[in-house]
Amino acid sequence: MSNSSTDRQANLAADTLTREPRRYNVLLHNDNYTSMDFVVEVLVSIFSKNATEATAIMLVVHEKGSCVCGIYTREVAETKLAQVRQKARQAGFPLRCTMEEA
Repeated sequence: MSNSSTDRQANLAADTLTREPRRYNVLLHNDNYTSMDFVVEVLVSIFSKNATEATAIMLVVHEKGSCVCGIYTREVAETKLAQVRQKARQAGFPLRCTMEEA
């Protein structure tokens, strides 16, 4: 094996090790049934927003139809989705939460 081939492999390995993980936007979507108070509660309890941030995001969801409430690695985003879905179902709300690559 030549030195240039070894150098390329070392550079590729270094690039692979230092590459940032993909990030995902987690979005909440508006519906006609989920209360605004519940959306704020979800934003505070699951997304660690303070009351002011949570209220602002909730209003964007209400007015625009959806809003990014956090940007996370894939595993964290999937966990947030599952937490929102579980909390919403337990409360009897159809709150929808999705993720998309940032």
